Amino acid sequence: MTQVAIASAAQDHVSHRLRRFIGDFAALLTQTEIEGEILKQGGALLADLVRHDDWLPDAYAEPHPDYYRQYVLHVDSAERFSVVSFVWGPGQRTPIHDHTVWGLVGVLRGAEQVTSYSRREDGRLVPRGAPVHLVAGALDQFSPDIGDIHQVSNAFDDRVSISIHVYGGNIGAINRHVFEAGGIVKPFISGYANDALPNIWRGALDTHNEHIGAVQ
Repeated sequence: MTQVAIASAAQDHVSHRLRRFIGDFAALLTQTEIEGEILKQGGALLADLVRHDDWLPDAYAEPHPDYYRQYVLHVDSAERFSVVSFVWGPGQRTPIHDHTVWGLVGVLRGAEQVTSYSRREDGRLVPRGAPVHLVAGALDQFSPDIGDIHQVSNAFDDRVSISIHVYGGNIGAINRHVFEAGGIVKPFISGYANDALPNIWRGALDTHNEHIGAVQ
């Protein structure tokens, strides 16, 4: 598919749901900086978004045969938060990793398996309870204060799963960590899979501005 075709598809499919979610989340962060309130109220906003599977453009739901993809949908201009679609091919999983900021996850399609970890003083990781199975519509949350280390995988070996993540920063540019056997810690910056894709908002914003002009 050409870049022009991808741009057209993205513009045609961006719905009011995603724009409303981003506007509401930005308003929430203007009202409070209390993490607990952000996770509670932001979780309710995310739950409403993933309750509907009719708004994510196909270009931002495309799996890769070998590894999961992280597509950025929005980064706040002040980098207070970012919104990402995680696309999991069959059986794909992350390494054990952290985030260093608060985060919310809502499963949009399929299901995910999440195993959370605690890190002991000697650097070893131990599971925090049994793995959690998240189906479509289910939410998860994490932060350095409530637990920030986990491993996530597609719960299915024969189909794609997709989740929507909201982070307390521009997650693709944040220095984070991968945890390996024996307590080895490696820094990483994830970036995004869609650096070459068009701005998801370009057509939507042009249409919105024309509408505002007509009203005024």
